[in-house]
Amino acid sequence: MPNINPYLNFAGTCEEAFNFYRSVFGGDFRMVMRFKDTPPEVGAPAEHGEKIMHIALPIGKGNVLMGSDYVPGFGPPVQVGNNYGVAVGGDTEDEAKKIFEGLSAGGNVLCPFEKAFWGSLFGMAIDKFGIPWMVTYDENRQG
Repeated sequence: MPNINPYLNFAGTCEEAFNFYRSVFGGDFRMVMRFKDTPPEVGAPAEHGEKIMHIALPIGKGNVLMGSDYVPGFGPPVQVGNNYGVAVGGDTEDEAKKIFEGLSAGGNVLCPFEKAFWGSLFGMAIDKFGIPWMVTYDENRQG
C-alpha cells in the first residue's frame, strides 16, 4: 500500500512556515535540504542557496508534511492553485513505476520517473485533472 503525503510549495517562506508547523504539531524534521546542498549539475542558482529544496516533518503515525521553496528554473512561480502537490511513495520499485505511469497517463510529465541525485527513484507529473503528483521509491527506506 503506497503512502500519500501533502507537499507544499512556498515563495521563499518555506523555512518559516515549517518552523510554525513544527511548533503546532511538534516533532523534529526528518530532512532539511537547501538548494546549496545540491550537486553543481542540478543548476540551482547560488543566490537561492539558503532556500529550502526539500523539508519533511513527520506528523502522527506515518504521515509526513513536506515542502520546498520556489526557485527560478525549478517549476512555475508559486501562486494559489499550484502551491501544493501530493507525494506518493511506493512499497516496491514496480509499484511506484505503475503509480507514476497511471497518474501521468493523459497528463503532463514534469520530471520522468528515474534515479534522482539523492538516490531515490523520483518523478513528477500533473494528472489529467490538473493535480500535481510526486512519486518516489527509496529502497533504503523500505521495509
